Amino acid sequence: MNAGALPAVRWWLAALFLGFGTITVGLWLSQTFPQDSFAAEPGYGAPVLAFEFAGGQDDLLAIFGPDSDPRQVGRLAAMRTGNERDYLYMLLYAGFLASGLIALGRETGLRIVAVAAALPILAALCDGYENWLLFDIQAAFTAGDYSPAMASLPYPVAAKFVLLALTNVAIGLALAQLGGRWWTLAGTLVIVACVPTLMAIALPAHYGWTLLAAAGGGWIVLLGTAAIASWRGVVQARPLVVAPTAPPPRPIARPSARRQASPPATGFGRRRR
Repeated sequence: MNAGALPAVRWWLAALFLGFGTITVGLWLSQTFPQDSFAAEPGYGAPVLAFEFAGGQDDLLAIFGPDSDPRQVGRLAAMRTGNERDYLYMLLYAGFLASGLIALGRETGLRIVAVAAALPILAALCDGYENWLLFDIQAAFTAGDYSPAMASLPYPVAAKFVLLALTNVAIGLALAQLGGRWWTLAGTLVIVACVPTLMAIALPAHYGWTLLAAAGGGWIVLLGTAAIASWRGVVQARPLVVAPTAPPPRPIARPSARRQASPPATGFGRRRR
């Protein structure tokens, strides 16, 4: 069996390549966005998350600082640059997660898992719309005005994180279907890590920092799975999980026909009493 004949090896290789690209660009973006805020709540974590959950001018002032703050211009410039480069990140994580789900769908034979590949694509579309709103909000703040886009911002932000959480749930369920206690444990951990997502959306000032961990846990597990599956597919020419083969049936031993008891031998002469 060659690598091309395996059901999911090409999708695993795509997931592996895009996964490493996602991590690389993600680390790059983490250094591009502002490293600190003026006075945002520490529960948000990164200032970019505080910007995504901003609900009014007071929140923007807490993120970027007032005009008298000499670091305001630097924060505004870093935020815009990071959001511009974020579109590349969207393409990478959407492709990574979609490829991984398609590969898992082919490995498990579950069509619903492959259909779930649409979830990260929808999340990336929400992310793109969110960035478009953030550009408008930031431009208005720079000019000293209020942007009406602020009222629409919560919807794509919440939809993005919910869709990413559902993506991780689909990954966890698919991993649990691979068989074996370790795959089941990995799938369970991925699903459990999604629990803080709703808390973070409801109370971002307190639990916003958990969003990156909730999404990143499933991504790391998927990347590790893609690396294992790619190695087995390319080097060993076998799928990620080999279905156990049933042992050959044992031959049925038919009982041999019983021999008829021979009549007792009779001797010559008269029988003794």
